[in-house]
Order: sequence, then structure tokens, then C-alpha cells
Amino acid sequence: MPERPGQAMQKSANKRRATVADVARQAGVSVATVSRVLNAKAGDRNPVAEETCQRVRQAMQTLGYRPSQVGRTLRTQVAHVVALLIPDATNAFYAAIAHATETALRERGYAMILCNTSEDPAIQDEYLREMQAHNVAAIVLLGAVETAELRTAANSDTPIVFLNRRAPQGVPGPFIGIDNAAAGEAVGEHFAERGWARIGCIRGPQTSPASRERFEGFQSALAAAGKPLDPDLVEQGALTIESGDAAMARLLAGGHRPDAVFCGNDLMAYGAHRRLADQGLSVADVALFGFDDNPLNAWLATWLSTVHVPHSQFGRAAAEVIVELANHRGERMERQILLPFHLEVRASA
Repeated sequence: MPERPGQAMQKSANKRRATVADVARQAGVSVATVSRVLNAKAGDRNPVAEETCQRVRQAMQTLGYRPSQVGRTLRTQVAHVVALLIPDATNAFYAAIAHATETALRERGYAMILCNTSEDPAIQDEYLREMQAHNVAAIVLLGAVETAELRTAANSDTPIVFLNRRAPQGVPGPFIGIDNAAAGEAVGEHFAERGWARIGCIRGPQTSPASRERFEGFQSALAAAGKPLDPDLVEQGALTIESGDAAMARLLAGGHRPDAVFCGNDLMAYGAHRRLADQGLSVADVALFGFDDNPLNAWLATWLSTVHVPHSQFGRAAAEVIVELANHRGERMERQILLPFHLEVRASA
């Protein structure tokens, strides 16, 4: 049976990368009409009839056509790429947020570049400059560190979205995360209800607004319950296992072992638990409470009480904000999206 003209054209197009002209022929429209469908912005009135749009989209799907991002960048001067800067690529909590963000962006036609800053201000600033030079659609900061370069970047034409940590004071940009102060207060109230007398804290770095808010909320709740924190039982460190281990060692060496310790994140709690075990102690001797509900908990630390942060929801929220920013490029947006949190009270506290 001889092939129909459309079948022959489709077979020919499938041998190479389909073009706009191929889509136009398949849909029975002009190249200009296909271009108008491709370049229409969400929310704007499309000059092309919906029935024609559907025919063009069907032709694109049939031919496996993908728009040229190089061409789109040349027209708009903006790459259809989003840069995500994370503070620690080895932390499963941050990795889970990165995965959720990449998935949500891909569904909306964006590619994502992952940049690991290692909580280093100089590395963060280098990535900020480099991503701006590449005209990315947006920069997402999961764990921003305050620097002069960040302030400059936040006032440039490249939109910046802040995840998990709020923007430093006076720095513009949308925020997506939980109410860390309220979460810290909830942990403090839990500690007060349990009646522990000697309460300790291994807090995260003061350069992190999220860590500061968690600690301040925790401290405030204990003070309101008539159980003010003893400064001698407060240690500070990086948000790592090693830092939690070292901080717990200092607390134990003080001669006044705490009854319970609130850790700035779950990795610090892992390290604190390791130090307790090395000293022949357990969570029956020193209760532990973490923060984030790291995905590793389900496999390695089912005993750890923690604050559950919905990492999977960060990606969808970030993608929605980025699409909105793309449709209103150049406009300032101070949007705040607060995600839900809850305490996961397990065996450790």
C-alpha cells in the first residue's frame, strides 16, 4: 500500500531533528503561526485561535519537535535555564529539594543547573556572577549567605528566589520556606512539656537566617515556660555530622550533662548521637531533637525526633514563582510562600 503524503513527510522528518517548517506543514499552517504559538506567554491573549493552537501542538508531539533554546535565547536574551545554588550537595535534605525543583522546572520546559556553594560566600558570589553572565531565567538560592555581591545581584535584571532561608535584611526577592521561628517555638514548647531540667542546644551558624530564627524561637518558648536556656549548654557549629559530634563532645566535657538537646538540623543530630554512643550513652540519657526530617531518617534514623519540612513541595512552589517572574520580567516581586511543618516525635525525644 503506498504511503500517504503525511506519512512520508513524518518519516522523513523523523530521520532528522524536526523543524518549525516541518511542524507548519504537518499542521497545515504558516511558519509564522507556529512561531506565534511557541512564543505566546502564559496569561497573555493569544492571537492564534485555540483550535489552531491545538493542531500545532499535536503536530509538534507527532514529530517530536522541541523548540531551539538557542533561538529562543537570541530572541529574548534570556536562556530557558534556571540556576539552583545549594549549600551542601552531600546533604540528602538539600538534594531532595533540588530533585523536586528540577522535576517541577522540567515539566514547565526549563532546564536546571545545579551549583554547590559549600556555604562559602566567595563561591556563592562566583556562581552569581557566572549565572548572570549566562542570562539564566532565574537564580534560586537554597541557603543564601549575605554578601555585597548578593545585594547587587538581587537588584539586577536576573530574578532571584530564596528557598529555605529568607533573604538578608533589605535584599529583595520571593521567599519559599517554613516559618522557622514558629517551628523553633514548637520544639521549645515540647521540651518544656517534657519537664527536662537541663536543656541544651547545638545551633546552626548565625550567618543563616533560618538557623537564627529556629534558635530564637526555641529560646523564646523556653523562656516563656520559665525554663531559660543556660548559655553554657549552647554550642554552635556548621550544619554537618562532624560539627554535631564536636559540639556534643564539648557539652559532655563541661561536667554538666544536659537532659535533652535541640540540634540545628538532622545531620548535627546524627553527629551528636555518635558522640553519645562513643561515651556509652544513648537517647535514654540525653534526648535528641533534630530539624528537617532528612530523607535518610526513614532508613538510618527512624528513632530521631525532628521537625518535618516538606521538601517535595519546595520544587512546585519555586517553579510557579519562576514562571510568574518570567511573565513579568523586570518587575519586583516580594511574594512569600510559607509551607507547612509539623513535629515528628519519635523515640529520641
